Amino acid sequence: MSLKTVLAGLIPPRTAVRFDRNELSGAFGDIGTDLPLIVLMIATAKIDPAGALIVFGSCQVFSAIFYGIPMPVQPLKAVAVLTILAGGEIDGPVIWGAGLAIGAVMLLLTVTGLIDLLARIIPRAVIRGIQFGLGAKLAIMALSDHIPRDGTAGYFLAAACALIIICLLGNRRFPPALLVIALGAVYAVVFRLEPGFLASSFGFSLPQVQAPSWGNIWQGFLILALPQIPLSLGNSIFATRQLAEDYFPGKRISARQIGLTYSLINLVAPFFGGIPACHGSGGMAGHHAFGGRTGGSAIIYGSLFLGLGLFFSGGFQEVIKIFPYPMLGTILLFEALALMRLVGDTVDRRGQFSIALLVGVLAVGLPYGFLIGMIVGTLVYYASLKIDLGLTRD
Repeated sequence: MSLKTVLAGLIPPRTAVRFDRNELSGAFGDIGTDLPLIVLMIATAKIDPAGALIVFGSCQVFSAIFYGIPMPVQPLKAVAVLTILAGGEIDGPVIWGAGLAIGAVMLLLTVTGLIDLLARIIPRAVIRGIQFGLGAKLAIMALSDHIPRDGTAGYFLAAACALIIICLLGNRRFPPALLVIALGAVYAVVFRLEPGFLASSFGFSLPQVQAPSWGNIWQGFLILALPQIPLSLGNSIFATRQLAEDYFPGKRISARQIGLTYSLINLVAPFFGGIPACHGSGGMAGHHAFGGRTGGSAIIYGSLFLGLGLFFSGGFQEVIKIFPYPMLGTILLFEALALMRLVGDTVDRRGQFSIALLVGVLAVGLPYGFLIGMIVGTLVYYASLKIDLGLTRD
């Protein structure tokens, strides 16, 4: 097999990229997940905001151009949560080392073809269960953390945002996210921001080039990468590939393609201060739910982070108040619901709905729940298939 043939199998067919009001609305479909995690990681691990924001935005643009669809780039959730919970004990070099370790593991799985083999083995019902579990986790985060942040005023803002989304979700003429973001910005200016905050935060910045040590890579692998890899396989690779097939069947995106871009992002980003990142079915569901249909939405979204990193990283913690948590939580909640409703296509298939719910419950309720759910769900699926075949023969 020639190199040209191999590359042709890794690069998706080109798709026209649009920039219109629906792509602009869809651009904000994943902000409720990404922005809080990035903000907290920067603050907790004392990471340079310029590097984190510029690299994250650049990865969004790269992913959008490569795939031609709103293929999201998100902070690695397990890495982010463990970093935040460590309260400053995990610093930037360890985080960047973890990114390199994860990128190397994913590249190995990709080039050996193991990732495609796993994609064929793991049944659709298990993937739906992973998506349902992730959606449930995101909904819990939205309802328990983001929406209650500002007290009574925040609840009113969340209710108004939810009403707008319910009335306009799916409306191509008046996509909902634009009104929601505008309402959130007005709320922030009235209740949270000081006059002249943009002028006081303005300043040009670039990321710094660096190289994590072998010790950082090993430490990052043990502390952060090992808990992340099962979640990445389940959600970032397999569930995202399934959702791409659901939303964009003509693209025929493979697990190997997603594994390739996942690994490239994490093998490059750490050298410029970027936080470890992945693709994700939740982000794709969010972009799609709010109107995104091409890579234009992800390019717009990435440009937002590029602008923040290049020109406002010095006052980043003040500038991002223009996106109040109750508004972010409402967007996140509808992203979660869009992901959870996908389990519906297992209802009419014998036994698959039960397997999907089992996987979802395990994913939500247990440490390493996505790994345990993926293994248990796959075993239950093939065991039930064997029983059905035995009954048929009898």
